[in-house]
Amino acid sequence: MIIRKQAFPRAALIGNPSDGYYGKTIAFVFDNYAAQVMLYETPELNLVPGLRDQPQFANVRELVHDVGLYGYYGGIRLLKASVKRFVQYCDECNISLHDRNFTMRYGTTIPNRLGLAGSSAIITACIRALQEFYGVEISLPELANLILAVETDELGIDAGLQDRVAQAYNVPVFMDFDREHMKKHGYGIYRELTIPSDLNLFVAFRTDLAEGSEILHSRLREDYNNKVPAVLSAIKEWASLTDTVADALQKNDYSTVEKCLRRNFELRCEVCASTVSVKNRRMVELAHSVGAAAKLTGSGGAVIGIYHDDKHFNALKELFNANQIEIVKPNIVTGGVEKADW
Repeated sequence: MIIRKQAFPRAALIGNPSDGYYGKTIAFVFDNYAAQVMLYETPELNLVPGLRDQPQFANVRELVHDVGLYGYYGGIRLLKASVKRFVQYCDECNISLHDRNFTMRYGTTIPNRLGLAGSSAIITACIRALQEFYGVEISLPELANLILAVETDELGIDAGLQDRVAQAYNVPVFMDFDREHMKKHGYGIYRELTIPSDLNLFVAFRTDLAEGSEILHSRLREDYNNKVPAVLSAIKEWASLTDTVADALQKNDYSTVEKCLRRNFELRCEVCASTVSVKNRRMVELAHSVGAAAKLTGSGGAVIGIYHDDKHFNALKELFNANQIEIVKPNIVTGGVEKADW
């Protein structure tokens, strides 16, 4: 038996980065790229290294380039941490596991360390494969929590639930991380929603901005814990913007959505200025220069925005490509797509 599972990059339409601070967000996953995991039964347990785990290089420049793309740690640590946490979860829930072994290998086409949740996508695909191999059912809110725990508890990465909720649910999701609900249930209030097909979204990114989400969240966490007034106020406003966008989507009021995207980015620059690099800001400014609303999709390195028609998109593409920025029209996943084709 060969098990193939996949998970997709996440784009935060509105509300980020408030998901780790009892805020509200709307996010979705899109299948232009994917993280894939293959698992099959073998006599011994074996985790196969991928491109991120390359130990040999042609020269020092290739090593520097590799670190710039993937950081100092590869994908194997994600698989190890996922398996460990999955087993602990099953033990805590008194779920018995059979004693058969497996080989697991992974691959990903998701641009790395650009705020598209590429690492959590590998973890999500891994846990989905383990669920099928061991026949374990996990509710979607618990699955999102489990994925987050792999990163925060096992790997020490400061992160929030938003990415993992979107990847677990595999549909666009409105997320309300209400403090009292979180304390009582351990997860937020999640509502699946529809993003109208005639809302023309784009996602753009450049590959020389990789820094990882931990840089943004570690700084924001410190300000939040210190109750910096501007940060607490921003989180409330991001939540309000999320409510406004959810209502506007139902009414096909895209001008309001555009205004909220612009304000989301302005607010981020006001309270997280040190984590918005010149090149990150430049991507948004380029989009604004041709009349497109845009904001960062996540921690940095990628933006999400709205274009008006194909002529407008082509103008964006020409401008972005001239500045070494890739742009795609995201194919939004609407559920039920988990099995990889490799």
